Amino acid sequence: MGNIGSILNMLKWIGVDSEVCDDLPSLEKAQKLVLPGVGAFDHAMSRIRELGIFDLLNRKALVDEIPILGICLGMQLITRGSEEGEMDGFGWVPAETRRLPDSSGIKIPHMGWNLVTSGKESALTLGFEEQTRFYFVHSYAVFSDTPETCILKTSYGVDFDSAIQEGQIFGVQFHPEKSHRFGAELFKNFANL
Repeated sequence: MGNIGSILNMLKWIGVDSEVCDDLPSLEKAQKLVLPGVGAFDHAMSRIRELGIFDLLNRKALVDEIPILGICLGMQLITRGSEEGEMDGFGWVPAETRRLPDSSGIKIPHMGWNLVTSGKESALTLGFEEQTRFYFVHSYAVFSDTPETCILKTSYGVDFDSAIQEGQIFGVQFHPEKSHRFGAELFKNFANL
């Protein structure tokens, strides 16, 4: 449920070996995980449970403490939950997902390029320029409980957390795999963790 082909192409382009996996043996060996996502919150969480990988992902995040990067819906899944659905998220990051408010002149979904501004320093955003921008496609956004979790902010009718971090767990609301050199830089930083 994500732009898996685009992610693989970007990782290949920057020289990072990767593989797609959704089974226990493959995930068990993972040293880092990218959790992509496009679609509805409850459907994605249901699919994770149907595949039998929910408990393993929790262990990889909370016990093994491997680096994890949630992208778009994948970022929303690492929060406590979403207004879009009724199921609980992983809850790895103290945040919740809410629908972007309808404002005059603002179209939902938020689609296209937008600037990000820095929150706290993070290894994920090393080397970012002041005018760093990413490609977004979303109707829901993440709002952290505390400013310490936010590493990037974006404004679209409201300020929301476009990148978050809790320990070795990261989430980005934008699509780095569609964000050219800025996305390549982010993936390089994640690969170097």
